[in-house]
Amino acid sequence: MARGRQFRVLLATDGSTAAKAATSTAIGFPWPPRSDMFVVVAKQVRVESRRSILLAALDQTAEFVARSAARSLARRWPDVQVHVVDTSPVDAIVREATRIGANVIVMGWRGQGAVRRFLTGSVSRGVVRRAPCAVLVVRRAVRRVQHVVIGVDGSSHARRAIALITRLQPPRGGRVLLLSAIDTMRAPAQALAPLGTRATVGAEVGFINRGRLVRARREIERASTLLAAAGWKVDAKVATGAPLRELIGAVGKKRVDLLVVGARGVTGIRHLLLGSVAEGALNRSPVPVLIVR
Repeated sequence: MARGRQFRVLLATDGSTAAKAATSTAIGFPWPPRSDMFVVVAKQVRVESRRSILLAALDQTAEFVARSAARSLARRWPDVQVHVVDTSPVDAIVREATRIGANVIVMGWRGQGAVRRFLTGSVSRGVVRRAPCAVLVVRRAVRRVQHVVIGVDGSSHARRAIALITRLQPPRGGRVLLLSAIDTMRAPAQALAPLGTRATVGAEVGFINRGRLVRARREIERASTLLAAAGWKVDAKVATGAPLRELIGAVGKKRVDLLVVGARGVTGIRHLLLGSVAEGALNRSPVPVLIVR
C-alpha cells in the first residue's frame, strides 16, 4: 500500500440506527491526514412500483438521508461527496467502492432504515464478501478509536491489515495488541502402537508445534516493528488455542475499540469468500470489526 496515495473512505448509509453508528465512528476514526470521504445511499424500487407514490417517497427519503450524512461528515470533510443510486444495496456499495478506488468501506450491521432496509446483516455480509477493499463493520458507535486488537496469522491478508493500520494516524495513547493464536497439534491416540512409534510420533508433533510458535513469534516481531515505526505503542501475545476464541477473549478482557482481522486466514474452515475467523468476528465482536483483504 503506497503511502503517497490519497486515502479514500466510502460510507454506506440508509439513515438507520446502525448506519448512524457507522457515521459517528467514521467521524472519530483515525484516518490518515490526507483522506477523502464519499457517501453512497442505495434506493431500489421494483419495476411495477416506479410510477407509484412509492418512488417519490423513496426519492425524498434517500435525498434526506444523503443530506443528513453530508451535514454530519462536513465537520471533518467539508468537500464530502454523496452519491444516491437506484440499485440493490450490495451492488451499489461494491460498484461505488470500485469506482472511487476506496481503501475502506464503512457500514453498519443489521440496520433497518427506510430505504429498503438497506443495511441488514445479510447486506453487510454480502459487501464484506464482495468488496474490493477493507470493510469497517460497526455494531455500535465508537467515537474515539484508541485501543486496537489485530489478529496475526502469517497470511497475506493479515499482513495487509498491518500495512493498513500503519497508514492510520495514531491517536494520543494509541495502542495495538498483536495477537497470534496457534492451534497446536496433538499426538493421536496410539495405545496399541509400539513404544518406539509413539515416541517418534510425539517427537514429530512437538517439532511441528515448535515450528508454528517460532513462525508466529517472527511474524509478531515483524508487525511490531512496522507499527512502532508508524507511531503506535505495541503489545504482543502468542497464545495457544482457537484463534477466534482468543481474539474475542482479548476484546472482552481489555478496553478495546476496534478488532482487525484478515478476510481469509490460514486457519479454520473457509466460508465462501470469507475466512471462519472473520465470519466469527462479525457475529461475535462487541466492537467494530475492520476486515482487510
